[in-house]
Amino acid sequence: MNRINQLFSSNPKDLLSIYFCAGTPTLEGTAEVIRALEKHGVNMIEIGIPFSDPMADGIVIQNAATQALRNGMSLKLLFEQLHNIRRDVKIPLILMGYLNPIMQFGFDNFCRQCAECGIDGVIIPDLPFKDYQEHFRNIAEQYDIKVIMLITPETSEERVHEIDEHTDGFIYMVSSAATTGAQQDFDEQKRAYFKKIEKMNLRNPRMVGFGISNRQTFDTACSHASGAIIGSRFVTLLNEYKGNAQKAISHLKEDLGKSSKAVEQ
Repeated sequence: MNRINQLFSSNPKDLLSIYFCAGTPTLEGTAEVIRALEKHGVNMIEIGIPFSDPMADGIVIQNAATQALRNGMSLKLLFEQLHNIRRDVKIPLILMGYLNPIMQFGFDNFCRQCAECGIDGVIIPDLPFKDYQEHFRNIAEQYDIKVIMLITPETSEERVHEIDEHTDGFIYMVSSAATTGAQQDFDEQKRAYFKKIEKMNLRNPRMVGFGISNRQTFDTACSHASGAIIGSRFVTLLNEYKGNAQKAISHLKEDLGKSSKAVEQ
């Protein structure tokens, strides 16, 4: 069974997924960050593929992507860095990146390399659902790579049901139609959107992302979904601690009101 399906099979709550951009602050730190996150009890990790025009991302992740590209990160190098990651890492790993660099690499080749490294799923924010269905789904399924689709408050109920019916893994609920970035709390409009999706009784579990940075936003997201995805806040902390992922995740977990003790493997 795919590790993403395994994670959600027991209907867990309060899951913490962390996003970081590969190749920054240090070029060679990718595997080290992943291991530190797993050791500190993170349930799932999204590894960002840097791109020069990340349209869904706010300034923090844009800057991280720019720095990673300057450092020399590429998809080829990322796969090399992930080559032996499954020797000791057990949690689900997802690659998150835009269509352009993935298509330049070749989608079949991309999925094959994902499978060889033990990557469980991909998130491609600018991949239209129709294109996924027509051109990408069969290839991804061949390699057992889950393509995770995003929904926003602007996504129609009809499309949400379509995505739920034709994808498998989890649904990424974007908390707003704006770009990524930390915020202090969710307003009534966003809470109403979370409740609306919750009432749709979808087949797939849901994770909430964009704007989660503290205990308040994390707890609100978790009360309406299986868990939350934190990106910008962790990327900021990782930068502040000069690539020391242990310190960055300990700080973040304290902000979330969670124990920051390392988990014994």
